[in-house]
Amino acid sequence: MSDIPDVEVQTFGCRLNAFESEVIREHARAAGCANTVIFNTCAVTGEAERQARQAIRRLRRERPDAKIVVTGCAAQLDPDKYAALPEVDRVVGNIEKMAAETWCGEHPQAVEVTDIMAVRETAAHLVGDFAGRARAFVEIQQGCDHRCTFCIIPFARGNNRSVPIGGIVEQVRRLVENGFREVVLTGVDITGYGADLPGAPTLGGMARRLLAAVPDLPRLRLSSIDPAEADRDLMDLIADEPRLMPHLHLSLQAGDDMILKRMKRRHSRAQAVEFCAAVRKLRPNAAFGADLIAGFPTETEAMFENSLGLIADCGLTHLHVFPFSARAGAPAAKMPQLPARLRKARAARLRSAGEMAFRGWLDTKIGAEVDVLIEKDNAGYSEDFAPVQMTGAAEPGAIMHARVTARDGDRLVAGAA
Repeated sequence: MSDIPDVEVQTFGCRLNAFESEVIREHARAAGCANTVIFNTCAVTGEAERQARQAIRRLRRERPDAKIVVTGCAAQLDPDKYAALPEVDRVVGNIEKMAAETWCGEHPQAVEVTDIMAVRETAAHLVGDFAGRARAFVEIQQGCDHRCTFCIIPFARGNNRSVPIGGIVEQVRRLVENGFREVVLTGVDITGYGADLPGAPTLGGMARRLLAAVPDLPRLRLSSIDPAEADRDLMDLIADEPRLMPHLHLSLQAGDDMILKRMKRRHSRAQAVEFCAAVRKLRPNAAFGADLIAGFPTETEAMFENSLGLIADCGLTHLHVFPFSARAGAPAAKMPQLPARLRKARAARLRSAGEMAFRGWLDTKIGAEVDVLIEKDNAGYSEDFAPVQMTGAAEPGAIMHARVTARDGDRLVAGAA
């Protein structure tokens, strides 16, 4: 047996990247790539790019003979910057990384990146496994038609392109056959799903058809959704489909109307609060996460307090908080910037408030019965995405019915019910 290292993919950023990394890994292994490390980068913040560059430099020190390939959003946006790094052998774009032929044969070009804005379709990619995961991710769309002023991602991902439902069903069936009990539908703007397809199917309508077509799938989860795009079909699915997990992660970004307007978001503060209330009326056990940006240009203390208050007003329990990061090419980069220290301080305040809300929410679950998808080390997540540590042995991939007995820091403790 060869002692040459296999393909390794290091993933930065979102769930969509996690899915794409599995596609890349399968293509690269099938092509016979060896001793190759592929960095699937993120460009949401400058910090995400900094971490990727740091990991590339560290890898080169540790494995001087490895072939290093950089792909993902950061590589798509500025391929020449990554090609200029002395540690990097090859740069591949977001379209190219998903093609099997990209990983086959010789590639004399150091940079293979095409114009992603010219792409009009996206295809399903069949993945049979997700290394080290009990949940599987399935891409249902790519790109985004919106132009929020803080976001550069549409220029890394292109415009909205949806996967036809037949491809989604085939992918989910394959994963269920391979033992996965939970699938997460992911993309850049999944509530924009279907607008480009014949008949313009909605996210809710597609998800209902998917669940009907794959009756053996116990749990379906959605990645981040935009409350401004939540369709009637989705609300109906939330109300009457128990296999759709009662945890929604919302792309809110801020809780002040003026900041939302300057971000070019399409919802108001009141609409965000009303959406959460409407979902809870339909699904009383629903839990909400949210993306929030601290220190957006021109944000005053009063404006920030409105975002801080959104945690209580929406009942947010799972926060992703980012200090504002100016991205070259995004309109917000040209707006009056707040000091970095202030942005970081406000982000810390949001995180602190989020941690208190999260722990308070966990406390309300003591004594309740939950179904836990076991991931590893006898621990996993409940339907509403509460982390749960089981007191007894639990098989990875199993869904265990359990009773919560305590909270231990940021997780629940439960025994088999």
